[in-house]
Amino acid sequence: MIIVDTALARLETDGNPIHVALIGAGFQGRGIVRQIVRSTKGMRVVGVANRHVKQALRAFTELGIEAVTVEGRTAIEAAIAVGRPVATEDAVALAQADGVDVVVEVTGSIDYAARVILAAIEAGKHVVQMNAEVDGTVGPILKAKADKANVVYTFADGDQPGVQMNLYRFVAGLGLKPVLCGNIKGLHDPYRNPTTQRAFAEKWGQKASMVASFADGTKISYEQAIVANGTGFGVARRGMLGLDFSGGDPTAPLVPLETSVLALTEALDQNRLGLVDYVVGVRPGPGVFVIGMHDDPVQQHFLDLYKLGKGPYYCFSTPYHLCHFEVPTSIARAALFRDAVLAPAGSPQVGVISVAKKDLAPGEIIKEFGGYEAYGVAENCEVIDCEDLLPLGLALGASLKHSINKDQPIRFSDVELPSGRIVDQLYAEQRTRFSAHPKPGFVT
Repeated sequence: MIIVDTALARLETDGNPIHVALIGAGFQGRGIVRQIVRSTKGMRVVGVANRHVKQALRAFTELGIEAVTVEGRTAIEAAIAVGRPVATEDAVALAQADGVDVVVEVTGSIDYAARVILAAIEAGKHVVQMNAEVDGTVGPILKAKADKANVVYTFADGDQPGVQMNLYRFVAGLGLKPVLCGNIKGLHDPYRNPTTQRAFAEKWGQKASMVASFADGTKISYEQAIVANGTGFGVARRGMLGLDFSGGDPTAPLVPLETSVLALTEALDQNRLGLVDYVVGVRPGPGVFVIGMHDDPVQQHFLDLYKLGKGPYYCFSTPYHLCHFEVPTSIARAALFRDAVLAPAGSPQVGVISVAKKDLAPGEIIKEFGGYEAYGVAENCEVIDCEDLLPLGLALGASLKHSINKDQPIRFSDVELPSGRIVDQLYAEQRTRFSAHPKPGFVT
């Protein structure tokens, strides 16, 4: 976003930077801090919160910055006021503190994240997050609350959903009608788990369960769900079409994107409102694509001249997503232009349901995304409500009441949910707000 760098340079010259608080000091969180400190004019990290304060301190110390460790809103505000970076375990206090303009949530949690995001919104802070799991579970109600509070709630540039939405807006700006937003994957195996992915995770300094959630389809399901909720699109079927051009062999030669994804347009004839989907075994990747349609013969002639084909469908792609490198742009777009990269457009369109990764026994607990018990699958929300299907974002910590066979969807009636969670309250409120009638499996 070229306009953003000019605006940030002006803030730097004027000595009026955007003050940012990070919630989460893991792999991505520390990367965002580094990017802001080392490479972003007109922006300052005033605090980092993490459930273990040593990680929050690490985000500063590995950059040669001495932070003060404090707890409680009063102490946090006092430190920020005198220019001392804060490391804390008190995420809610940091999110609400005076002296913070934008809260960036990057924990990968659900209930904890929802609580902090709510606190930030209530305190009048813009929220930028890279947490597709919380957004894909209760994003629409959080967006509604942000609108009421007159603040921006948005997903970030750099991760595939944000990159897709940037491309969607570009394609629409050219005068084409975007009809499919897509993601490019190198591997999809719903039975991957922390054991199978441990070596890869250790190589890159990531959590094995998080890496497993990439491989088992959970992450891409959430990513495409939030794109659907931002565009009003749906999925062609449970789990999406997911065309795999590798034949299940991750070492197979990659197929060119432009000649492969147009096969997805066969589904568009029955889904004229638009779809989200993904492909495997395609180059260039990892990246994203948007298929747009143009029905003007003269413009089709020009698009053919510009090597995009004869139409009426045209494929546009971005061959990379740069994660934490691009997050500062999202912060600036929210704080300076009130421009959300990607946010729910209204009622939820697609959610992510829980499916048994193995035969589950009574009493087993679904522990984590990418774990051993369940994987996530994208499904249209009207089906989720009609069939009483359990969103994976609510399933974590749930105990099975009875046996569930491998690859079977899990329903609300199959589990005992933990008590006292804010995310369950938000999900109930979301369904009440966006549904004419409450559905089974949820309590108001």
